[in-house]
Amino acid sequence: MNAAIKLSRETGVKPACEALNINRASFYRAQAPGSYVIKPERPRPPLALTDEEEQTIRDIMNSQRFADASPYEVYASLLDEGEYHCSIRTLYRILERHGEVCERRNQLTRPAYSKPELLATAPNQVWSWDITKLKGPAKWTYFYLYVIIDIFSRYVVGWMIADCESTELAKRLISESCDRQSIQPGELTLHADRGSSMTSKGVGQLLADLGVTKTHSRPYVSDDNPYSEAHFKILKYRPGFPAQFGSIQDARSFCRDFFGWYNYEHYHSGIALLTPASLHYGQADEVVNKRNQVLDQAFKRTPNRFKNRIPTAQPAPMAAWINPPAESPSQEVPKE
Repeated sequence: MNAAIKLSRETGVKPACEALNINRASFYRAQAPGSYVIKPERPRPPLALTDEEEQTIRDIMNSQRFADASPYEVYASLLDEGEYHCSIRTLYRILERHGEVCERRNQLTRPAYSKPELLATAPNQVWSWDITKLKGPAKWTYFYLYVIIDIFSRYVVGWMIADCESTELAKRLISESCDRQSIQPGELTLHADRGSSMTSKGVGQLLADLGVTKTHSRPYVSDDNPYSEAHFKILKYRPGFPAQFGSIQDARSFCRDFFGWYNYEHYHSGIALLTPASLHYGQADEVVNKRNQVLDQAFKRTPNRFKNRIPTAQPAPMAAWINPPAESPSQEVPKE
C-alpha cells in the first residue's frame, strides 16, 4: 500500500491503483486514522485441542476405513467402540480448516481435453461425421444412419444406413467418400465426437493410411460437432419424416430422396442461401452474379423502393469454423 501511496503522488490515485491492481476503496481506507494498527493475535483457548490431537483426528478421518464416511458416522462409530476425541462440530471445524470438507477418497483424474478449433476456407478441407438412430418397425429396434458432411459447403459427401453401428462399415464409408472426392494425403481433417466407432483403432488406422487428420469433440460437448448435429435436425424436422420406418429399405428410400433434395435443391441459410452442391463444386460465384443482375434490374425499375441504394445478393461464405478463437472477428457459424 505504501508503494501505491507514493505512486499516487506522481500519477494520481486512479492510475496508481490500476497499475498495482489495488481497489481504490482499499486505498482510501488504508489512509484512515488507525488503519495500520496491528491487532493482537487471538490467544489459543485453554480447552482447545493440541496440534497432536488435531492431527490424530485428521488421520482417523482420512483413513481407509472412514475416507467415505461423514463426521456423524465417524463420531457414532468411535463412540460405540469406546473412543471419544471431540464433538461432531469440532470434527467439521478441523476438516474445514484443512480444506477437507469434501470427498476425501482419491479421485480419478481425467485428462484435460482441449477445445478443437478447426477452420475451412474451401471444400474438402474439414469434414464432420456422426451416426444417428432411425426408429424401426418394432419397439427398441433402430437403423443406423452414417453421414459425412463438408463443413464449408454443407455438402453431404457420403451416407449409409445399416442395421448396426460398426467400425468396418464406418471404414468403408470413409474410404469410399475420400475416393469419390479425390482426397489427397495431408489435405483433409475429419472431425467427429467420441462414439465407439469414431474413436476405434480401425478407423484411426484407416485415416492414418489415407493421410487424413482426425480430431474429436470434448466429452459431453455437443457444440464441438455443430454441423452434424444441425444436419440431423434438418433431416428429422423435414416434412414427411416418419415416426418410424417399416424396414431398412424404406429408410434407405427416404434418405436417398432427402439427400438428393438437401444437396441440390435446399437453399441453405448458413451459406448465403446457396445449395450445398453449388458451393461445393465452385458454382457459387456464378449464382451470386446472376442474383445481383436480377437485383440490379429491379433497382432500375423502381429505385424508390430501395431508397436509392442498389441491393446486392449475400456473398458466398469465405470460411467456416468449429469453435472460432475468441479474438477472431465474426466467423461463420452453422445456421439452418
